[in-house]
Amino acid sequence: MKILFVAAEAAPLAKVGGMGDVVGTLPQVLRDMGHDVRVFLPYYGSLIGKVEIPTDPIWWGYAMFNSFAVYETKLPNSDVPLYLMGHPCFDPDRVYGGDDEQWRFTFFSNGAAEFAWNHWKPNIIHCHDWHTGMIPVWMHDTSDIGTLFTIHNLAYQGPWRWWLEKTAWCPWYMQGHNVMAAAIQFADQVNTVSPTYAQQIQTVEYGEKLEGLLSYESGKLSGIVNGIDLEDFNPETDDKIDHNYSIATIDKREKNKAAIQKEMGLAVEPNKFLVGLVGRLVEQKGIDLILQTMDRFLAYSDAQFVVLGSGDRYYENQLWELAARYPSRASSYIMYSDAIARRIYAGCDAFLMPSRFEPCGISQMVAMRYGCIPIVRRTGGLVDTVTHNDPINQAGTGYCFDRYEALDLFTSMVRASEAYRFKPQWEALQKRAMKAHFSWEESAVEYINLYSKVMNLSPETQLPAKYGGTLKIEAGEIETNKT
Repeated sequence: MKILFVAAEAAPLAKVGGMGDVVGTLPQVLRDMGHDVRVFLPYYGSLIGKVEIPTDPIWWGYAMFNSFAVYETKLPNSDVPLYLMGHPCFDPDRVYGGDDEQWRFTFFSNGAAEFAWNHWKPNIIHCHDWHTGMIPVWMHDTSDIGTLFTIHNLAYQGPWRWWLEKTAWCPWYMQGHNVMAAAIQFADQVNTVSPTYAQQIQTVEYGEKLEGLLSYESGKLSGIVNGIDLEDFNPETDDKIDHNYSIATIDKREKNKAAIQKEMGLAVEPNKFLVGLVGRLVEQKGIDLILQTMDRFLAYSDAQFVVLGSGDRYYENQLWELAARYPSRASSYIMYSDAIARRIYAGCDAFLMPSRFEPCGISQMVAMRYGCIPIVRRTGGLVDTVTHNDPINQAGTGYCFDRYEALDLFTSMVRASEAYRFKPQWEALQKRAMKAHFSWEESAVEYINLYSKVMNLSPETQLPAKYGGTLKIEAGEIETNKT
């Protein structure tokens, strides 16, 4: 199949959240499976120097009364063709934000649609979040191009319809009060990045006022857990950590703990329970629970705490003050660095992720890959990826709690810190976590089955032999299921 990924992010070029990891990795896996997969991305000013971009565009387009250029290159470390939409509105070194955000991404969506209609025509356009939500609407009358719309975060729904009607082309048949609602209605298939989140967003608690629509459209709604790049996130070969190790040589991991303690200004003490946090400092991630809990936890125990991330200014200040109250025991780096993040995964004993909601989450999977035990709230993709530790039956990969309450998080942290005292059992837990398999190949097969539904094909006709398939489909043989 010919598949065009259209998204605002693609790692490692432009990454803010989990969407960047999906768009930066999944296309290559699908391409290895025999499909012609390409990526369409804004030409952000921050891309200069990160990838070799030709001087001359391969195509000029026109959308929303503006001309734009499209440049062709490759996703780094892959053979995936990457199309960059060039226009002065994308020149700043930012992905999101700014007063023109709604206009920029509506224009980007329109440019991608024009590119698919007039230059490279795919069988399927794989759209990601509201930034590309108008594409399924515009493709509704294009019978030979199907659409899959992936919801990475339902909380961000894009501009209202009244704004769109003044700014862009809204077809007569369009329904929905904002971009997200319209995309859900007009995409041929809709998916979220975990099965549990797909169920949760059909409820009032998680539906962000779209639960009725999502329940109505539940027949085309599904969930597929994200994967991680097992070659990139590999403690045995990762050159960003101080000391490499594997399941067989997990005793070497202690050296990484000492290294991150020293780097973050903590007392270098191997027997102290070290808890880490890497991520956006926003309400979604449960930072308010951590602030309610951490003082009491540090007073109760001799544990240490490190945090790496940025976000809401209030949370940043509170974490700074926490570190000031506990010198040599708590450290806050209000920034983001992939290298430091990996050293935290490789050196900390436990990883905090008490999210209010979590469509999927990548951090808990990376933490387990490095033997860092996750402490998570049972919501969204955290339910699908982390199981509660059961030392008697030698099962489980982390510590889980259900209610979004500070006491529940505190209890899980105490349980984990007490379990850490029993080193043989803790090492067995680490090894179980490291063995957890989050390969993109398994998720890619599920995506191929979704593409098959869009194109009205049986799933077994889509897979190369090594993945269980029997027949390769030529582009000319594909028909959509549109009416």
